[in-house]
Amino acid sequence: MSAPYRISASTGIDQGDRPYQQDQLGLLAHRYIKGCLLGVIADGMGGLAGGRKAADQVLLTAQQLFDQFDPSTDDGAAFLLRLAQEAHIGIRLTAAAADLEPHSTLASFLILPSGDCHFVHSGDSRLYHFRGSQLLHRSKDHSLVEALVEQGQLNEEQARTDPRSNLLLHCLGTQQAPTIDSHRCEPLQVGDVLLACSDGIWQCFTGQELNTLLQRATPRQACEELVAQARLRAYGHCDNLSLIVLRLDPPAAPQSLLRPT
Repeated sequence: MSAPYRISASTGIDQGDRPYQQDQLGLLAHRYIKGCLLGVIADGMGGLAGGRKAADQVLLTAQQLFDQFDPSTDDGAAFLLRLAQEAHIGIRLTAAAADLEPHSTLASFLILPSGDCHFVHSGDSRLYHFRGSQLLHRSKDHSLVEALVEQGQLNEEQARTDPRSNLLLHCLGTQQAPTIDSHRCEPLQVGDVLLACSDGIWQCFTGQELNTLLQRATPRQACEELVAQARLRAYGHCDNLSLIVLRLDPPAAPQSLLRPT
């Protein structure tokens, strides 16, 4: 049975105004099962060597585990949790071997052929699920400013521009076990849009601005425009940028059978 939608997706990554790139991303289609996709955003921290090593470890772990994933028998939420936990362990091993202190955020989504979708994240890379004008879900950052928003000391707009926005409470690679949050989306429908992105993207836009652009543009156009606008709005202080945009379009109509004349 064919899926009730057609998936279109694109990715974008840009160094911004930083001297090196520590973001990594992956959008992986299952090798055998149509309609099963894994998206991963990793924003590394820990200097030129450490941050990129941490992000690379997240992507390596994701690729290795996804190669073994069977969507017909394996649990999607458990798979993403395992991805986060094993990436954390891999980063810790990298730290011990190289005398570094690498860390990384994680924002990952898994789409199953059934239309079920799972999110997992740690740190301040974000996941959004839009349906038309409605924001169905936005992951909550593991950061100081997000905690202040929850406590009512800051609003969303103040949090976006607060100078403490880079202070994380949890991420992968720390000495303590990281906080890893999971979310199961409503069954996906035609018109839904998923966005996974690092903080270099979301800090430059309100949620409404993101959704307005995502609704009117193709995923490729959205990636290009969001990167370009983030560069402009950062006024020469742009962070590394990475994002994945995925949209569910109506299934392609079957071609009409040609009748012999």
